[in-house]
Amino acid sequence: MKITVVNGSPKGKYSITLQTIRYLERVNKACEFTVIDAGQKIKSLEKDFKEAKMLLENCDIVLFSYPVYTFLAPSQLHRFIELMKENDVNVKGKVATQITTSKHFYDVTAHKYVEENSLDMGMNFVRGLSADMEDLLCDKGRQEAEMFLERLLFSYENKIYVSPKNEEKSYTPQPVVGLEVVESKKEDKDILIITDENGKGGNLGDMISAFRQALPYKTRIVNISDYPLAGGCLGCFRCAVSEKCVYKDGFDSFLRNYIQKADAIIYAFKIKDHSMGSRFKMYDDRNFCNGHRTVTVGMPVGYLVSGEYSRENNLKTVIEARCETGGNFLCGVATDEYSTSEQIKMLANTLTFALETKHRTPQSFYGVGGMKIFRDLIYQMRGMMRADHKFYKKQGIYDFPQKKKLTSMKMYLVGALLSNEKILSKMGNKMNEGMIAPYEKMFAKMDKAKQ
Repeated sequence: MKITVVNGSPKGKYSITLQTIRYLERVNKACEFTVIDAGQKIKSLEKDFKEAKMLLENCDIVLFSYPVYTFLAPSQLHRFIELMKENDVNVKGKVATQITTSKHFYDVTAHKYVEENSLDMGMNFVRGLSADMEDLLCDKGRQEAEMFLERLLFSYENKIYVSPKNEEKSYTPQPVVGLEVVESKKEDKDILIITDENGKGGNLGDMISAFRQALPYKTRIVNISDYPLAGGCLGCFRCAVSEKCVYKDGFDSFLRNYIQKADAIIYAFKIKDHSMGSRFKMYDDRNFCNGHRTVTVGMPVGYLVSGEYSRENNLKTVIEARCETGGNFLCGVATDEYSTSEQIKMLANTLTFALETKHRTPQSFYGVGGMKIFRDLIYQMRGMMRADHKFYKKQGIYDFPQKKKLTSMKMYLVGALLSNEKILSKMGNKMNEGMIAPYEKMFAKMDKAKQ
């Protein structure tokens, strides 16, 4: 069984994820693993993709191996997938799967991204393995890795997988027409539009212009296609201590002084490969020079998206989850699928409302669950991630439930009451009354204040 491993980690042979591949090589000699160092050698692959194409076309299984970066795969793997499509790699009918390592912070969206692109290229897909970074060092983790390979080979032999669907797409970009222009522009807010729009056709440039006309505030544009990014995030963690990126392209200073000081941000991109494209992903990954600090809390954000956004459920999740974990109010996503002008107007109006009222929304599972993963991670690694630790302490993110001893004691008492049928029969509805008593007290205060 020939398995071509696409190693999407920028660390190459030092990738933690790749160690699972090395382990599987040792436990199953029937499989022949060949590794393409896509993450580390992406610039070389851009110049010459012949060998990679040959390895991909002459294998039985394509296995994507990578760490999860910012809700998705690293920008280097994004670019590799673009190169697969640009070079017409024929992998139709092959089986694809994936192995990732992370702390399980939105590994689901990363996995879905790779699955969607594999299906695009005509491959059949088998559910992958999502491992914690230390899993392989314990018995349970090694067993799960072995079971994954066993299931993969079983699925291959028995043709048990997700297959591509031949769906007809009817998307036609809708132009911006008849949008009222706001002539008088306020200058008391700094509204930033971040885009990779390169002017090579498409509708995105018109959408950006229309939004700037409809918003009653002056705006400025940062085009990340023009910024001289030296490369994608290397996952080296140097910034965890120094707060400075190992690259010398000045991006960390540019980010803090020119972007994060804005009052609101609009992201504008064209959907590419079920994502925002490799350049935008590189920009996102390089934001890691801030570590795990949600430094834009309270900032309203919005999106201008050119493409068939209604079909991109995974991308929707990424956008919504990014806003929630970052503490940002999502003002909306305007697309060019239908009523483009109306959507842009709604986005401009909602952003104006958010700026004038300082509107914020409470977090759902996307934000609460995500931040609890980071909370535990940073506390455990506080000796290395000093800047993150200091920020989390200051922001009160360390809300560990085990430290709320009074609440725990109360729950023991409630548990004892609920387990005693005699007490319950005598209490009647008093427990429910007790639960809403604090609310009754609050309403009584409000009524008294009105009088």
